Amino acid sequence: MSQFISRLFGKAPEPPEATTTDGRLVYAIGDVHGRLDVLEPLVAELIRDSARSAPKERPLLILLGDYVDRGPSSAGVIEFLLNLADEGHFEVRALKGNHEEALLGFLDDPSFGQTWMTHGGGETLISYGVQLPTRNEAQAWSDARDALAQALPPRHAQFLQGLELMTVVGDYAFVHAGVRPGAPLDRQTERDLLWIRYEFLDSDGPFEKVIVHGHTPNPLPQVTPWRLGIDTGAYATGVLTAVRLDDAGARMIQAKARRAIAA
Repeated sequence: MSQFISRLFGKAPEPPEATTTDGRLVYAIGDVHGRLDVLEPLVAELIRDSARSAPKERPLLILLGDYVDRGPSSAGVIEFLLNLADEGHFEVRALKGNHEEALLGFLDDPSFGQTWMTHGGGETLISYGVQLPTRNEAQAWSDARDALAQALPPRHAQFLQGLELMTVVGDYAFVHAGVRPGAPLDRQTERDLLWIRYEFLDSDGPFEKVIVHGHTPNPLPQVTPWRLGIDTGAYATGVLTAVRLDDAGARMIQAKARRAIAA
């Protein structure tokens, strides 16, 4: 499947006070969901953009979670991100999404398997070479859990166990889903950071920081004075979005596949 790179230019509207990344060049990537085919060209473009920008400090790349499920290459996405961190182009920070929580939940309790399958977990099992259960019985799910635990490379397991819930850079806070309006950032619950939707999306702010998030897919990035939503539904649309942030503002960078995978 071939890809091309497209860009959406334009500064994000600013909150009442000018936003800063404390001089750091920062990139954030929205929900990947097993779409290695668009993650690779997007990261390649970020590397080129960084080289053109020639920052004084190594750029920061933040992944907003949901690397697994729905798309065909969950295992490949995690391996790619691990290798990217080793290559040193960026300081890589990976956040936890609700789909990583689901994968870990299945490893802890195989009875969660049927629920996980309804949200794309079957594609993750297949990407690790695990056969899907052919019958909805406790032993079948237990066997599938054991097969996944054996197939999961140790460094993939370490990656999943070590995912962060939030990263703050200057006037920006990066989370998977959003934040609970009215609650300080240091009092946010893991449940809200991974799952919140309309209470956050319907709020006009203000928040302590400009919130950069994924979780809720939209055809175009969502840009408001207090939040940047960059989940463009890559698993279904073939469009993966990143936001480039520095003290001059925000710019969207996208990779798009020629053929989408049906939702």
